Parts: sequence; C-alpha cells; structure tokens
Amino acid sequence: MKVLKFGGTSVGSAQRIKDVAELVRGRGRNIIVLSAMSGTTNTLVEIADYLSRKNVNGAKDTINNLENRYRGVIAELYSDPEMLRMATERLDESFALLRSLAHDNFEASDEKIILAQGELMSTAMMELYMKEQGINCVWLPALEFMRTDENGEADIDYITEILCPMIEHHPDADLFVTQGFICRNSTGGIDNLQRGGSDLTASLIGAAIHAAEIEIWTDIDGMHNNDPRFVNRTTPVAELHFDEAAELAYFGAKILHPTCVMPAKFNNIPIRVLNTMDPTARGTLIYNTVHSRSIKSVAAKDGVIAVKIKSSRMLMASGFIHRVFEIFDNYKRPIDMIATSEVGISVTIDNPLKLEHIIDELKEIGTVTVDYDMVIICVVGDLEWHNRGFEAKAVDALRDIPVRMISYGGSNYNISFLVKAEDKVGALNALTDALFPET
Repeated sequence: MKVLKFGGTSVGSAQRIKDVAELVRGRGRNIIVLSAMSGTTNTLVEIADYLSRKNVNGAKDTINNLENRYRGVIAELYSDPEMLRMATERLDESFALLRSLAHDNFEASDEKIILAQGELMSTAMMELYMKEQGINCVWLPALEFMRTDENGEADIDYITEILCPMIEHHPDADLFVTQGFICRNSTGGIDNLQRGGSDLTASLIGAAIHAAEIEIWTDIDGMHNNDPRFVNRTTPVAELHFDEAAELAYFGAKILHPTCVMPAKFNNIPIRVLNTMDPTARGTLIYNTVHSRSIKSVAAKDGVIAVKIKSSRMLMASGFIHRVFEIFDNYKRPIDMIATSEVGISVTIDNPLKLEHIIDELKEIGTVTVDYDMVIICVVGDLEWHNRGFEAKAVDALRDIPVRMISYGGSNYNISFLVKAEDKVGALNALTDALFPET
C-alpha cells in the first residue's frame, strides 16, 4: 500500500479533481491525502481575521464568496444528480458551521475549526466523485486518528493504533481518501499541523501503515537543483538522500515540507515527488541511500537576521558561548547558522519576535551588532569533508558576492552562505553557473 498526497493546486478545480481521480484509479489499494483546494486556506484565514477584528459582516461576505466558488465546482464536477445532491449536503454542513462561528464572541480556538473546513470539503468532493466513477472509495476522517501530544508533536503510537483498524475494517475498499493538515491536539480540540502539514500527514500515515512508498504530487516535476523562480536554467534532481532533502526543505525549497522527511526516514519509506500536471515525468526519489559524490541542489531562505556578539573581554571568557545560547533558548528562538572566533560569535535567526529583549540581554555580556534583511544560501549534496574541492567550488562561485557568514562542517550535506537580500538572485545564478554548468 502507498500513500499519495495531492496539494491544493492538484485539486484546485473540478477538472483537476477529475484528473487526480483518473491518475489514482487502477493503481491498487492506496491512501489518498488531500490538501484544501488552492486558495481556500488563505480565504479561511481571512474569515478568521475578520472575526478576530469583530468585523462579522466582512467574514460573512467572504464566506458567501467562497461558497459560490464551491457551488460552481460541484456543478461542473458531477453528472449524477444524486451525487450532486450529496455533495451539496456535505458543503452545506461546512458552510453552516462557518456561519455559526461568525459572531462577536470569536475565540482563538474557533480559527482552528474554521481552517479545518478546507480539507473536509476537498476530500468530500473527491470521495463522491470517485464513487460516481464506480470506485469503491472510503472516506477516512483524519480528526479521528491524527493527533498531537502535549508537546505539539505527532503521536505516532496513537495514530497507528487508531488508523490501522479503520483500514482493516474495509477489506474491499479500492481506495481511501483522507484530509491532510488537520488533526486533534492532546486535549481533543481541533487543531492542525501548520502550513505544509499535508506533507507531514502523508508521512505519518506512511509510517503508521508501513507504506511501500509515499508520493507527494505537486505542480512541478520534482525538486530542482535551484529555485526556478529566480534561475532560468534548472533541472529536476533525480535522487536525494533524506538528509539532503531535509536541508533543502528547511532552507527554502517549497516543494516539500521539512517536517515530513523524518517519519519516512526513520521508517525507511521512500518519498517520491511527482508532477500532477505531467504524471509521466520522473520526479525526485528521496531515500536513505547516497549514490553519488556530487552537489545536488541550491536553496535560499529569506527573512534572516544576523546577530554578532563580541565578548567584552580580550579573549573568550569561560561560559560566554553557553550564556549566548541560553539567552536565545530562553526566548525559544532557534538558531540556523553559527560562526565563532576567539573573541566573538555570530548567529542567525529567522524570527524577529522578542529580538529587542534578546539584544538587551546579550549587551550584558558583549557588544552586539544586528544585520537585517539577510538570506541564507544553502548548497546541498554529499559534502563529506574528505570529498575534495566541493566546498571550494561553492566558495569560488561567490567570489563577486559579499558574504557575511559561512557555515561548513556541522552537516555532511550542507554548506551555507549568508548574503544580503539584494544579492540573493545573483548568488543563486552564480552557483548554478559554477556547480551545474551542463544544465
């Protein structure tokens, strides 16, 4: 059994839903994980934002517009009047719930309930369309088996315990369809796995059922060797190690959510990234094997802040580094890059929340300099230290780009450069020219 996840663009219209149904039929007894239709989650966030500002009429108007869009989709999707009636009923339930929450006493927990409706509607439409096409499709409610623990981490034991019997209860099912992104938390409240959470849902399900493979279907033919939004000459990467894929996802590659890699890696389940718009494309296979000593890809992470702390003493005082990390840890600000010398330390963070308080505490132990609007350029591949020349190629490629920091050696798969945002596009293109001259 495989797990096939389709993103919002893949189910973004009636025709796309039909295409996905055709793509998955006849491929065996698999589980389909769907995101909300493209644009839906943003609209639901907008509804919640109106309500948090006590603009009930603005929320209701947005709900009406969203409902009109879905009415048009199901009118085009179904030819069987009975299926259209059933789909209308399912949508009515979600929109009635949205309207019931449109009041002045809106609470933060209500937003999670609102956001869940997108995946509930997309999977309802897919289930009914598959049934209209003669496919024995079973709808699996993610809110019954997908749960996080008190630390907000996925409760894989609970997921396995509940999900596997649900599947076994339907031995004749051709396909199962379920919702990505949404879950319940440890108190039983409706919650979600945050942006990109549908990828994580697919990976968690794959781990729970010991899937043969996890397929992530999106709108591009695999993970590319650079960002095609900024570099014209990019190509898909045929194979990646899990750690390489995780580095790329964390440092800016939008095709795969970084949290989805670990459950698949630990359970040795390959992930294949494929293109819904071009199902015959090879895509990218991600697994636990390293096949070639080479540089695979480049990614960029925006919105980075660099903080340099110079020790107040001539040489590094005992406990200085410990105190620096303790301050960031107290404010729950994870650090991406680190560079040290005998008198100071530079780090990067990607969230300015509480930064003024962090700086105030850092000034108690040293002189602080802050650089805003920076970008981390991440070069990923088999970068074991004994692979001669790989890091030199990357450094030489950026000889005309001012580099604020370099991080190398903390990972076998990554060398990172910190540059100004204005130099991002130039750096990405320079790296492609130097590292992938034949693409």
